Amino acid sequence: MVVIRLARAGAKKRPFYNIVATDSRNRRDGRFIERLGFYNPVAAGNDAGFRIAQDRLTHWQNVGAQLSPTVARLVKQAGKAAA
Repeated sequence: MVVIRLARAGAKKRPFYNIVATDSRNRRDGRFIERLGFYNPVAAGNDAGFRIAQDRLTHWQNVGAQLSPTVARLVKQAGKAAA
């Protein structure tokens, strides 16, 4: 099954997450199919904290990909902020 989840990157104590579409059997930071965006929880100032390619997210959801709970929460928060 394809799942859209976070893959951790960044230094120790400075997390940075890529939002990726991957097979659910792959490791968290392992091989992925497509990078859809990013989430930076320690973004400061004018830095972007969250960005996602909405058209690609919709595409993957239409072909049956499931969102992880954390990605679903982030997408929902971004939708509220945009409105």
